[in-house]
Amino acid sequence: MVTRKLVGQVTEEEKKEIQSLFERRNGLNELAKIVTAANEELYEKLVKDLGETGTRFQQWWDSMAQKYRWESAENGNWEINFESNEIFLVIQ
Repeated sequence: MVTRKLVGQVTEEEKKEIQSLFERRNGLNELAKIVTAANEELYEKLVKDLGETGTRFQQWWDSMAQKYRWESAENGNWEINFESNEIFLVIQ
């Protein structure tokens, strides 16, 4: 059973920042499905970009969680509703 609990909200500017990272990460993940190590230069750039984007994505969540003091759970993660800017704690 999955539980979703509203734990906070972010500003429009903060939402735009994570939305940009979210879309970039998804795009890079899609690209990773078709780029092979045979194209070494592109592959290395993709791996580096994926790592940097993943780090920035996690840093945003860590920073916002600390700023707003969101509730957390051991088996949970936060999700954002990009339309309402609401943050939910999702527990599996």
